[in-house]
Amino acid sequence: MRPRSGPTVEHRVLAVRLRLLRERAGVSLADAARALDAHPVTVRRIERAETGLDAHQVRVLLDRYGVPGAEAEPIIAGLGAASLPGWWHEWRDAMEPWQQDVIGMESSAGLVRTWHPALVPELLRTPAYAAALDRALHPDRDAARRERRVELLRERQRRLSYRGAALWALIPAAALHTRVGDRRVMAEQREALAEAVHRPGVTVQVVPLDHPPHALTGVPPLHLLRVSAPEIGDQAILETPGVRVDIVDDPDAVMSHRIRIDAACAAAPRPGTPLPAT
Repeated sequence: MRPRSGPTVEHRVLAVRLRLLRERAGVSLADAARALDAHPVTVRRIERAETGLDAHQVRVLLDRYGVPGAEAEPIIAGLGAASLPGWWHEWRDAMEPWQQDVIGMESSAGLVRTWHPALVPELLRTPAYAAALDRALHPDRDAARRERRVELLRERQRRLSYRGAALWALIPAAALHTRVGDRRVMAEQREALAEAVHRPGVTVQVVPLDHPPHALTGVPPLHLLRVSAPEIGDQAILETPGVRVDIVDDPDAVMSHRIRIDAACAAAPRPGTPLPAT
C-alpha cells in the first residue's frame, strides 16, 4: 500500500482556521462531532489536517459554529485548492511517510535553515552524492527506487530555487572529509558547494575542523522552516538517522532550536568565506 500524500500548506491553513472558528464559537469537540454525527476523533483529525477535506462536513461545521456567509464563502471557495494533492504526490512511492509532511511544509517555506553534523545537507547535495550516500546507507534498496529518490531531491531543489526561497546552511568541515562515493563524486560536490556560496538567496557557512565547540556540536540534523502563512508557525525538523524524525511546532521548542542555530552561525566564519582545503 502506498503512503498517503501529506497535506499541503493550504490544507493545513484551512484546518487551523476550522479549529480557531470552533474555539471562537465556544463549541467543544464533542458538540462539533454531534453535528457531524461522528466521533470527536474525526473532528480532531480534520483540525490537524490528518484526513481529507469533505465539503459537506466543512459546511456543517461552519453552520454549527455560526460563521456568517461572508466569512464562510472564502473558506468554501478554498476547499478545491486545499484538497489538491501536493506536487510531490507522484513520488510518494519512493518517500518515507514522514517526508510527505516535511516536504509539504518545505514547499511553502520562504526560509529554510539547515544543519548536518557530518554530511552535506540534502538541499545542497549533487545527484551523484545523494545516490552514493543512499547506496552506502541502504545497500539493499532497489536501484529504481533509489533513482526516484534522487529525482525527488532534484525537484525539491529546483522548486526551492524557482520560488526564490532562502536557504541558509551551516556545515562542519568534517562533511567535506566524509568520503561519499569516489573522488570524482566528492570533487563534484565540493565544486557545487563553492558555486552555491555565490547564488542569490543561498548562504553557506562552514565550521573549520579546529573550531571550538559551538551551540550545535553533537546535535543531530536540524532544519528550521519559516512558512509565510500566519496560521502556521515556524517548524523545526529534528532527525535521528535510522530511528525517527520529529516535526516540532511548539513555539517555545522551535524558539529554543532557533537560538541554538543562531548562536552556532554567529560563532562560525562569516558567509562567503572560501571552503577550507581538504
